[in-house]
Amino acid sequence: MLEIGTKAPDFTLPDKDGNPVSLSDFAGKKVVLYFYPRDNTPGCTRQACAFAAAYEDFKRLDVAVIGVSKDSAASHQKFAQKHSLPFLLLSDPELSVIQAYDVWQEKKLYGKVSMGVVRSTYVINESGVIEQAIPKAKPDTNAAEILDYLRA
Repeated sequence: MLEIGTKAPDFTLPDKDGNPVSLSDFAGKKVVLYFYPRDNTPGCTRQACAFAAAYEDFKRLDVAVIGVSKDSAASHQKFAQKHSLPFLLLSDPELSVIQAYDVWQEKKLYGKVSMGVVRSTYVINESGVIEQAIPKAKPDTNAAEILDYLRA
């Protein structure tokens, strides 16, 4: 995980429609950048739906929500349509941003060790600096936890 107070690495990735989106596009605005393992898996779906349900609250606070996984733009498009996700989903199949944000890590499942995306969330301030970092975010409470933090 990157440290709080670190300049957030800038990036450009395609959204679900293949349009390039850069972190620098959001200069002057707070950004919730969350990394998740895979579209349409139970935990990732619950997490995305929780962000979707809270989306109006994030908009009222003038905070952009961006989800990143290694899934393709086409996968993101189906995922967003199926669950009516109103926020950006960015595709990082090369793992460049996932690795830059230090969320590609060793994971253990049933004693088997593999590399994968560790569900993590960053809050990036208007100046592009990480002001909050949540490693091993819980899918069901992540959106509410971030909203509570932003309102505090």
